[in-house]
Amino acid sequence: MSEPSSTTAIRLVFADQGTFHAETVHVPVETLARYDRLVDLLREEESVTRQLFVDMSRLVSAYVVEDEA
Repeated sequence: MSEPSSTTAIRLVFADQGTFHAETVHVPVETLARYDRLVDLLREEESVTRQLFVDMSRLVSAYVVEDEA
């Protein structure tokens, strides 16, 4: 059995009728290198889209959460 892949945190910020809220999701680290833009990863990466739905019409920002250590 293979080892589970490591993940990285992605912060998503959404706008909803004048208010903003953020969600943090985790995606496999190895998928980041396959895409130039995070939005493309969120829309096209099958391993992500099977687990997560992102409402692109409300998405304002997406960025990798850096370790605070």
